[in-house]
Amino acid sequence: MSGSIKKYWAAILLVAFLLLSAFSGPNWGFYGHRKINRMATFTLPSELFSFYKPHLEFLTEHAVDPDKRRYALKNEAYRHYIDVDHWDTIPFPAVPRDLREASLQHAVLLCINNKDTTDVTAFLDSPEDFYQDHIQLDRYSLQVELGPEITNYLSISDDTVCTQFIYDNKFVKYGVLPYFLEDFYGRLVRSFINKDVKAILKVSADMGHYIGDAHVPLHTSENYNGQLTDQIGIHAFWESRIPELSADAHYDMLVGKAQYIENKREYFWDIIIESHKLLPDVLRLEKELRASFPEDRQFCYDERLERTTWTQCPEFAQAYEDSLGGSIERRMQESIKAIGDVWLSAWVDAGQPDLSATGLGLDPDFMRKEKEELDKAYQSGNINGRSHQ
Repeated sequence: MSGSIKKYWAAILLVAFLLLSAFSGPNWGFYGHRKINRMATFTLPSELFSFYKPHLEFLTEHAVDPDKRRYALKNEAYRHYIDVDHWDTIPFPAVPRDLREASLQHAVLLCINNKDTTDVTAFLDSPEDFYQDHIQLDRYSLQVELGPEITNYLSISDDTVCTQFIYDNKFVKYGVLPYFLEDFYGRLVRSFINKDVKAILKVSADMGHYIGDAHVPLHTSENYNGQLTDQIGIHAFWESRIPELSADAHYDMLVGKAQYIENKREYFWDIIIESHKLLPDVLRLEKELRASFPEDRQFCYDERLERTTWTQCPEFAQAYEDSLGGSIERRMQESIKAIGDVWLSAWVDAGQPDLSATGLGLDPDFMRKEKEELDKAYQSGNINGRSHQ
């Protein structure tokens, strides 16, 4: 086979891999999220560890539920990322830390009359009251459909007819991860206050997932899969392929003891900022390596998650990881520590309830029906939103 033909088929296989990689593999990989949640329990003080330990398998298995919900719920995807570079640069002073303020800056209220659409945002008498009364419960939705009763909040002429209104929340389109973390934290505190074991476990597992996502640099950028820099596939490469190859054999997952978080909002935003600081090297070093590494040793067939796949060769993945100077391991470690910090802080904010007599007889499969529904949605392959968020 001539050299030109070999290069042709190599190019075809590479394109096929890149296209497939854009539609496969959840964030941090199922392996990564499960590992991170599992290890987070070992950061907890004895009083809290004794509650979580019997449910270790539950926290591990259900660490991936939010990814599966992206196949079932239309607005789930926005909770996994924030394209913060769409709005500003580090430290992102132009991005309001309050979701209401951010939405009111960027959302528009549309008046619909048959085929005519008019922006009536400027005619809202009190945008804050309108948001509180009609948007607050749907604040993570890209669009909220509203009826003609909204005219009570508007100063518009009598001849303006609106049969329907749509609140088009353009801010949500670019992700709401740090805002959702803050809200979800409140849900965990309430679960502890109520000593609702099922809720504590479900929210803890989910919270671990979202915190893990926040530690991934590519979850903070519009260039979330290298699609803007001719690097499609880098998302799964960084957060799935490399941890699957390296974590069990080489990473230190014992990260010390969890600590109480004083300012939760600042804590969550600091995670986003630190992730985004890593992004330039994540992109630059991969591109430089591809240019210098032998092409025929970059991709190969390998056993991945019990399947033979065309993916990055172990040597190529190791070279990329080495060039990053251990940042992937550190982000996994920091994810583990952050999850422990959040679980501990929620328990403390709830008054440190005594959980020693709760949940010991809990059926570990109490979410069986919900899990079956999520698995069915996931296996359908019909994802809502981005494939890599």
